[in-house]
Amino acid sequence: MENTYDILEQRGFVRQVTNEDAVRNAFANQQVTAYVGFDPTADSLHVGNLLGLMALAHIQRGGHRPIAIIGDGTAMIGDPSGRSELRQMLSQEQISANGRKIKSQIGRYFSLDGKKGLAIHNSSWLLQLKYIDFLRDIGKFFSVNRMLTAEAYKIRLETGLSFLEFNYQVTQAYDFLVLYQQHGCTLQLGGDDQWGNIIAGADLIRRVESAQADGVTWPLLTTAGGDKMGKTAAGAVWLDPARTSPYEFYQFWINTDDRDVSRFLAFYTFLPLAEIETLSRLKGADVRQAKEVLAYEATRISHGEEAADKARAASLTAFGGSGDDLSAMPSSNISLVRLQEGVLVVDVLAEVGLTASKGQARRLIEQGGAYVNQEKVATLDSRITTQDVRDGAVVLRAGKKRYHRLTALA
Repeated sequence: MENTYDILEQRGFVRQVTNEDAVRNAFANQQVTAYVGFDPTADSLHVGNLLGLMALAHIQRGGHRPIAIIGDGTAMIGDPSGRSELRQMLSQEQISANGRKIKSQIGRYFSLDGKKGLAIHNSSWLLQLKYIDFLRDIGKFFSVNRMLTAEAYKIRLETGLSFLEFNYQVTQAYDFLVLYQQHGCTLQLGGDDQWGNIIAGADLIRRVESAQADGVTWPLLTTAGGDKMGKTAAGAVWLDPARTSPYEFYQFWINTDDRDVSRFLAFYTFLPLAEIETLSRLKGADVRQAKEVLAYEATRISHGEEAADKARAASLTAFGGSGDDLSAMPSSNISLVRLQEGVLVVDVLAEVGLTASKGQARRLIEQGGAYVNQEKVATLDSRITTQDVRDGAVVLRAGKKRYHRLTALA
């Protein structure tokens, strides 16, 4: 079996590593227990969290043991990494509720049977700590001077770093120590912005337990266009189908910049690298085929085969391909009574969320970007009527790629 570290490296997951030879040898000679943390600052993970989930899934597929830490303890503090200001503080009840939802999402990507894989809430040890004891037993191992060299802290010092946030690195390092002591965890993975925290945890294990522990970071992804991965004009791309439907999720991947397709296939699918290489050689209009594979595989992994099939069928229909299934497209109902009277397109675009406001809807129409049943909306006083209903529905489009289906009901 191929070394799991080599698989991660070949797919682009390795940006920094504390000791490459030690990590590779560990994967070759023993079952490695590795962890990634996910702070429940919302009730769903998003596409930006997918790298961590996919890395842990590869680790389990290689015969090793992944641990997903639900950071309902660290979320009480707030990670300052990548932030210019203090995160909004959530109540303990909200954080706990978010954590329960996130745990159920993580189980889609790899087994959480308690043996082959685990999901653990770090509140189970962090919220039980006694402050003075913790300072004496753990705080003594941390140098303030060294902590201030961490990139996250250096940036925040310019705008103001709270004492609360300053403790984040210590608590994350303590997580690593507890996981080592209780589960034999010797590897932590995370984004490049977590490098200082990961090193702090490995160093704490060395000081307290005189043991070797390592860390691996993956690159912080932006698209070829410079946008943060998982962010769109409509907001974050969530893993919860109630927040981002499987169809919208599928469309996110279909809309991938041509320059990103190859690396996204490596990151977000389990396809063999040889197949990814073949798809990556496609040029021009044929790149669409590679995007369809990416969209289908990413949607299947996150939402299941049935949802991926429906999303693909709806996408083909919407974009003039084969098939006639629009059931997976984001949709809402509209009464025939309203349609008989005629309803302004401006109003409907804002109502269904294709635009953020009526003002934005007006600008969209003026710029020629609004469509009803693939026909451009010509004027601001254009209305949708019963004559626009096709097979019981009206299909709206904003720009080139955002669709919504209006089902006409009596």
